[in-house]
Amino acid sequence: MARTFTFKKLDAFAAGASSGNPAGVVYLSPEETLCEAEMLQIAQELKGFVSEVGYVRLPKSGRLELRYFSSEREVEFCGHATIAICADILQTRPEWADLEQLTLQINSGELRAYNRMKDEGAVYISAPPPRPNPRVPEPGALAQALGIATAQLNPNAPLAILNGGLETIIVPLDGLETCLGLKPDLETLNIYCQSQGADILICYSNQTVDPASHYRTRVFAPTFGYLEDPATGSGNAALGYHLLNLGVWDGSPLLIEQSGEREAFNRVKLGTQGEGPERRILIGGGAICRIEGIYRLA
Repeated sequence: MARTFTFKKLDAFAAGASSGNPAGVVYLSPEETLCEAEMLQIAQELKGFVSEVGYVRLPKSGRLELRYFSSEREVEFCGHATIAICADILQTRPEWADLEQLTLQINSGELRAYNRMKDEGAVYISAPPPRPNPRVPEPGALAQALGIATAQLNPNAPLAILNGGLETIIVPLDGLETCLGLKPDLETLNIYCQSQGADILICYSNQTVDPASHYRTRVFAPTFGYLEDPATGSGNAALGYHLLNLGVWDGSPLLIEQSGEREAFNRVKLGTQGEGPERRILIGGGAICRIEGIYRLA
């Protein structure tokens, strides 16, 4: 007999003409259960429709239990799905609407979400603590995997690998046109990322279309079964930690435009909280509910 679950399709970080980043969300009551195989099955069935599926349980007011799956495997942390879920709950559940913060339980520990819906139409979530990787990618092999010339990497900024929720290769580019022109091959980039032990790859330029933006980014996630992530929490969090480490960002509000479309980009906000080793990146954005209904699992 089929089981049914509350389901929504939410677009995180949507702004203006952009469509945001789609996340599927399955809400579980305290009595409902899904095993890992069933969570993966749903994500596989939704491949091409959403990037990841978030599974959320609301055991008590102000606290969420979250897990995330792509069509390939479980995802340790999915920023856009977390933003979308928190924004949806704060907008649709009156008993949660006035809470100043939420506690998020994910596989790697506890995070916080901060309610700024009334002032900014946004939720800010704390990224997991940074975990730098001492390995530095070799420029030539990385450029080849991206399908660009080594000269199109920014020689004045370092390559790096850093975990801000996911193991992320950080790639500085020489300008906006290089960033917009990226057309890597899915399988080639997947093989490269696996050889580096990386989950995703973020490319960035300090040249932007909107003068109010600080950086343009593009994020590629071939190890999760798709090429590009149009608006990303964990990838931009890793970039934020990297910029702090380089001393080129003081932690004040940062606006990132993300996507391969010149004008129809998504907006991701970054901030910081705390000082010293306890300093955390805050990822901010809103979400739009596109579809609401029932998911029927056979």
